[in-house]
Amino acid sequence: MSRIVLASASPRRRSLLEALGLTIEVVPSSAPENAEGAPEEMVVGNARAKRDDIAGRLDQSAVVIAADTLVFLGDEPLGKPVTLEEAVSMICRLSGQTHRVITGVAVCDTAKAKEASGYETTKVTFRELTNPEIERFVDAVQPLDRAGAYTVDGPGSLLVSKYSGCYQNVLGLPMVRLDDLLRSIDVSLFDLMDADKSVFL
Repeated sequence: MSRIVLASASPRRRSLLEALGLTIEVVPSSAPENAEGAPEEMVVGNARAKRDDIAGRLDQSAVVIAADTLVFLGDEPLGKPVTLEEAVSMICRLSGQTHRVITGVAVCDTAKAKEASGYETTKVTFRELTNPEIERFVDAVQPLDRAGAYTVDGPGSLLVSKYSGCYQNVLGLPMVRLDDLLRSIDVSLFDLMDADKSVFL
């Protein structure tokens, strides 16, 4: 069984992998994030930086998985809000609009010296929201750790009227894209999956 290291502190990414029955080691990366350039190049570059940061620090071989997710309204990135007031402002801008969630994914197998990277894009359309609804959501979720100031699970299920693309991508880790990238370096999530430990989210 391959040792799997997730270069992210995101509980949602960890949950998606653990739902397959995988045993995950979480080693968050401290690599600086770039906020310039084309959206796809930005998130892929950030994911690669996180992957390389952790791969270079490990003392034993492992499969390293890194990701970077950003919300884009047009070509403007909406990162994590600093305050709840900023979170309310972000969701007000997203209300009634279609935006893109783009996740860069980077993987490597340090034992084989193989690596791969790519990205996934999902279009998300928000319903029209009133100011009291937005304030109620922000108060309930406290979304300071979430790009775009929102989540699509729990209370976030009331925000979105339509998706076009991968739902797991909006949670922070597009699983099919991840598996495709892993297969390109001779690793398969189907092979790593433990049916006895798998769960439904």
